[in-house]
Amino acid sequence: MGSSDRPLPRTLVDRACARWGRPAVVDGCRRLLLGESPDRAGLVDLVRMLGAPLADHELARDPESYWFRTWAARGLLWSWHDDALPELRTALTDDHWRVREMAAKVAARHRLDDLLEPLDALRVDPNARVRAAAARAVDRIVAADP
Repeated sequence: MGSSDRPLPRTLVDRACARWGRPAVVDGCRRLLLGESPDRAGLVDLVRMLGAPLADHELARDPESYWFRTWAARGLLWSWHDDALPELRTALTDDHWRVREMAAKVAARHRLDDLLEPLDALRVDPNARVRAAAARAVDRIVAADP
């Protein structure tokens, strides 16, 4: 636990997987990454789990919040399946920098060499955090190649 006794993101994802099963969590994250509304898609409980403790605030404030896509990408950071590759590729071109940054972190963690081209393009992103995450992802993926 962190200094504020809030669960770490990995713990939240582990709890979601224990509650609904890993395939359902991955599927929910994929759908959220594509911009499905948590209310209309029946994913409010998943958003609450992944985005604790801020989820209820965001759900009330903005039903289309970029945070839902960010938390979905973070969910895939800790519970990856290759079926999510198309949605992660889409997330690398998201309008919001936090989503692009988290998608690059997922690609780095799981060494997703299928995403080298869009990651390389992000190394000139307008946002410095996205550029840094993309550069780390490319370096990690290339270093892992035999």
